[in-house]
Amino acid sequence: MTERNEPARPSASSAAWESRPDTQITLRSPAELADALPFLMGFHPNDSIVMLALHGERGRFGGRLRLGIPANREEWPDVSKQLAETLIAVGGKHHIRPDGVVLFLCQDPAQGESGQEIMERLRPLAQALRLACGGLDVPVYEALCISDGRFWSYCCPDARCCPPEGAPLVLPGTSVMAAAAAYAGIQVRGSLRDMEARFAPLAGARAGEQEVALDAAAADLVPRILGGIDCETVRQETLDLLGLVVERFRQAPALARRTETDDRDDALLTCDESAAIILGLQDRTTRDFAAEWMEGPKAPAVLRVWRALARRCVSSYSEYAAAPLTLAGWVAWSLGDHPEARVALSLALARDPDYLFAQLLHRACNDGMDPELLRRCLRRERAGRAVHAAALAEADRATAADHSREASENAKAAPRAGRRRKAASATVTASAGAPDAPDAKSRPWASPLSAVPGDAGSGASGGARRPTGPAGAKSPAGKARTRRRAGQRGAPERQ
Repeated sequence: MTERNEPARPSASSAAWESRPDTQITLRSPAELADALPFLMGFHPNDSIVMLALHGERGRFGGRLRLGIPANREEWPDVSKQLAETLIAVGGKHHIRPDGVVLFLCQDPAQGESGQEIMERLRPLAQALRLACGGLDVPVYEALCISDGRFWSYCCPDARCCPPEGAPLVLPGTSVMAAAAAYAGIQVRGSLRDMEARFAPLAGARAGEQEVALDAAAADLVPRILGGIDCETVRQETLDLLGLVVERFRQAPALARRTETDDRDDALLTCDESAAIILGLQDRTTRDFAAEWMEGPKAPAVLRVWRALARRCVSSYSEYAAAPLTLAGWVAWSLGDHPEARVALSLALARDPDYLFAQLLHRACNDGMDPELLRRCLRRERAGRAVHAAALAEADRATAADHSREASENAKAAPRAGRRRKAASATVTASAGAPDAPDAKSRPWASPLSAVPGDAGSGASGGARRPTGPAGAKSPAGKARTRRRAGQRGAPERQ
């Protein structure tokens, strides 16, 4: 069982009434209450328990709660108690405990079943809900059953306004409530079943083609994501592809009819593109980056993309729809479309009850939280990444400039180094041709290399070499001689 709580504060479908005092309406009869329900919810609830909180002496509408009718009748007492406690507890968070409740049971008859039979079958559920609310000192002022275009009251005994066979609902668009809703800009998007159908998985041959593409994408991307080595690359590839798809949808505006828009959007996406994005969104960081596309002129196109991707999660990939459904709920909520936000988030939790992002958004939406608080957080995250990326880019440019400057300096230094090497070579050559000593001419056996500075003192003992030539120890001038040339008698010349 999936509980779907409506916000304790007025939602988008009822906030318009408070923003325009001249459009406030007083509902005095069960017929007017039954007519007002779709405008208060934003859609016609199918197979639903709806509870509306009333406040003050005039019975101003406050929080609302909707839950699918449990098929098992044994659950009705426990469900009734839980719903009553939830409606009152949510109101207590905002210090607006309800003073009363209006209850609706909405269900279409099955084949061969009449609306009156539906009313009788649901009577024990209505009684359980009345008892649960009364036990918490919150009376149920009215309990209506709506089925097959008619309504019945479980509280009003007057057959003139609530006959046993039921009273027909007013024609759509003909009541004062409908006129006031049109003036306030409030729209009814068909039934709950119609809204859920916009997110329903594809069927037939297209579903088979999409499943094949998802299998191929899973074989390629899942190991890269889970391995962590190539995760950043997959993340960037997903966001780049998603950006191209969003731009494609933006250039194809929505059509007049929702079904036509959805069919056209399905044609704008290929199976391979859908599979790659769906698998990429299973990465939490990628999903969080995608959640930043929640406002601005592209937001309506982004919402259509999330719907289309949710429809592509077919067969065994049904749970993968939790990501696009949650993103659709978030963008719808950010755009002020509370009914679609709750529908999308409820479907996300139906696909994956443990999906934390959907849980948090669903609770925040139902508690009447302002989505601007979350939008600010996402903007800060985006700005922080932009600053970090700019800093990295500046560091890269500085490093590149340093390398370029170093290369330029090395290039300029190369000719000078070459000139220094040539000068050193010339010095060595000149030294090789210079006289060894003042008496070099009197010693023709002296080696020219002995004139290189420091070579004269390079002996094994560190002193001057003793002369070994024909002059013996008492050579002229008593000076040490240099080594002999190669080929002469004595030790070979050092290299």
